[in-house]
Amino acid sequence: MRKTLLFAAVMAIMAATAQAQGIAGTWHGQLNLQVMKLNLVFHFSKEKCTLDSPDQGAKGIAGEIKELDEKKVDAAFPSIGAAFSGDLKDGKIIGTFRQMGRELPLTLTAGEFVRLRPQTPQPPYPYETREVTFTNAEAKATLAGTLTLPVGFDSSQAGKHPVVLMVTGSGLQDRDETLFDHRPFAVIADYLARHGIASLRYDDRGFAQSTGDVSQATTLDFSRDAEAGIRYLQSLKEFSKVGILGHSEGGSIAFMLGARQMADFVVTLAAPGIKGDTLLVEQTNALLRLSGQPATMTLKQMRLTMFLQETNPWYQFFTEYDPSGDIAATRCPVFALNGSLDMQVLAESNLNAIYNLQFTIHNSQSNHQPSKFNHQNSTINLQNSKFKIYPGLNHLFQHAKTGATTEYANIEETISEEVLSDIAKWINSLR
Repeated sequence: MRKTLLFAAVMAIMAATAQAQGIAGTWHGQLNLQVMKLNLVFHFSKEKCTLDSPDQGAKGIAGEIKELDEKKVDAAFPSIGAAFSGDLKDGKIIGTFRQMGRELPLTLTAGEFVRLRPQTPQPPYPYETREVTFTNAEAKATLAGTLTLPVGFDSSQAGKHPVVLMVTGSGLQDRDETLFDHRPFAVIADYLARHGIASLRYDDRGFAQSTGDVSQATTLDFSRDAEAGIRYLQSLKEFSKVGILGHSEGGSIAFMLGARQMADFVVTLAAPGIKGDTLLVEQTNALLRLSGQPATMTLKQMRLTMFLQETNPWYQFFTEYDPSGDIAATRCPVFALNGSLDMQVLAESNLNAIYNLQFTIHNSQSNHQPSKFNHQNSTINLQNSKFKIYPGLNHLFQHAKTGATTEYANIEETISEEVLSDIAKWINSLR
C-alpha cells in the first residue's frame, strides 16, 4: 500500500511540475497509422519549433508557432504539410496531428524519446580497443575505425587470435552500422571480443570520421576500401587469420575480396546471390505482397523504371552487377546467413544461388547434386563452409513478425543471439 501511495504521489508531482513549466520544451508521442506506429518528437519554444521523426531518420523539420502559452500549443510544419495543436492536461498534451487531409489523435509526454536497445555494449569493457586509420591511396580515402581486441589479448602472442574486417550495407554508414539507434556492428564486435576474436569496423568513405569522395563511388570502389582494411590487418602481423564479415552490400564486397584471395574466410549476412535488377524485382514483389497488393512487378517493368529515372554510378553498378562470378571464385571457407523474413534480400533465392555456386567449386569432379533450402532443411554444411536460413529473422537478423522495414525501429533486439553465437563458433572452428 505504501509503495502504491508513493508512486501515485510521484506521478502527481511530475504532472504538477509539467503543468507549472508549461509547454515550452521537448515532447514525444506515437501516431497510430493502423499499418504502423510512428514516433514523433516536438521541440517547442516561443520563437520556433522543430519536429523529429526518429522512425524515418528525420530530424529538425522546421515549424512555425502559431500559438503557445502555458496551456495550449498550435504549430505548423509547412515543408511536410503538417500541423499539430493540443492542450496541456494532467502533465500531457492532448491534441491532434494533421497532414494531407488526415486528422489523427496524438498525446505527447514531456521529455526526449528514448529507445530501448538492451544489447548495445556499455562500458567498462573487458577488452581493449584501438582507434586506427588505414588508407586507400588510389582513391585518396582515409578510413577511420575501431580495432577491438579479444579479452586477454597479448600482442606478444602473435597468431593466437583471428580477426575479421566488418563491412556495412548500402548507403553511407558509420562503423557501428547505426540504424534507428541500433548498433549491430558494435554488438557483433563486442560478442566476438568476448569469444576470442578481434574485429575492425570502420566509417564508410566520406562519412563520419572517414574521408574520400563518394560522388562517383560504386560497390567495386568500396571493395577497394575494404581491401585496404584487410591489408592493414595483415600488416600488423598480430592475428592467426584475417577474414571479412559483410552485411547486405557488404556481403557482395566480402565475395569480391574472397575472389581476389584477400581473405582467409568470409562471413556474409544477407548477401545478394543474384543479379541486382533481379534482386530488386524480388524485393519489390515481396513488399507488395506484404502490403496486400498484387505482386506483379516484372524484370521488363523494372528495367523500364530504371531507364526512366535518373541514376547515379552506384545504382547503375548495383543493378547490373552479377555476383555469381565472385562467389564462384571464392575458395576460402564461407559462412553465408539469411533470415527467412528478409524482405530486402530474399533468403531462399539468394542463399540457394550462393550455395549452388560454392557446391560446384567443391564438387567439380562429382556427380552429386546440391541440396535445396526449405523449411525442414535450413542449414547445409559443405566441407569448412556453412549456409543457414534463420526462421523468423529479418534483414537485420532481428526476430520479427513480418519482416517489413517498418518494424526495424520498434524491435528492441539489435541482432539475434543465435546468429552471434553461430558466427563466433564458426570462426573459432577454423583455427
